[in-house]
Amino acid sequence: MRVTFCCTGTKAEPWLEGLRAALPDADISVWAPGAPQADYAVVWAPPQQFMDEQPGLKALFNIGAGVDALMKLRLPANAQVVRLDDAGMSVQMAEYVTQAVIRHFRELDGYEADMRAGKWAFRKPRTREDFAVGVMGLGVLGERVAKALTVFEFPVLGWSRSPKAVDGVRTLHGSDGFTEFLSQTRVLINLLPLTPETENILNRENLGRLQAGAYVINVARGGHLVEDDLLALLAEGQIAGATLDVFRQEPLPAGHPFWSEPRITMTPHTSARTLRDESIAQIVGKVVDLSQGKPVKGMVDPQRGY
Repeated sequence: MRVTFCCTGTKAEPWLEGLRAALPDADISVWAPGAPQADYAVVWAPPQQFMDEQPGLKALFNIGAGVDALMKLRLPANAQVVRLDDAGMSVQMAEYVTQAVIRHFRELDGYEADMRAGKWAFRKPRTREDFAVGVMGLGVLGERVAKALTVFEFPVLGWSRSPKAVDGVRTLHGSDGFTEFLSQTRVLINLLPLTPETENILNRENLGRLQAGAYVINVARGGHLVEDDLLALLAEGQIAGATLDVFRQEPLPAGHPFWSEPRITMTPHTSARTLRDESIAQIVGKVVDLSQGKPVKGMVDPQRGY
């Protein structure tokens, strides 16, 4: 068995060590132009040249949660695309989103600003029932986030393309349920995959359907958000603020208006990082199952893009 590693911007050696330890009989190496044909590939943002030179691949294992960049390439005809199911990312995402929701709900950013200014003051407590939290996208990460929020007794809604059931969460689906989902949401969390259908979904029309003074948390992809629409709705007061972990251009360029907007909290695409050891264990398990003809979880449907 030959496994090739092609992950842009990733230090290869620790991954190779882990893969070799788990698959001692496999030939595992970093891809370079002209490299021999491989059976399986571990990838992140590979170039088109890689795909063109590896037409015999049986499967591509994407080390991140999103496969949108991979779906833009011409893939080997018979290669299956396999995404990580979790690999330690869902608990990180639940931590990140929960703190963002609570920080806004409890006005902790306001208290922090007051204390820095030497101001000792209290704010009127908000009513939890008035802060319905809507999770857009109920995959592995979205479901974990929605369940985490129920612990804090927020009303939690979930929306997905197809019907889903999550304990403690009121779920809606499809285009018929989307408008109702938005109209009942005070804090919107986006965890959708980026596809042609979901690109720009966080636009003026949809954000304008949220409850007045809504808060937006985008931890999926920058391509979901129409940035100028968010800034306009902030200025108008329809949106009270936002936490953004992803952007159309990363790193965010100097001079971008988000840098100077105090109602936007930003982090550098760090809400849920790939954990190497967990990822290697999951990839190895899937490689073994595929080589034995067994079904594996995480298969990507090219037509849906996730």
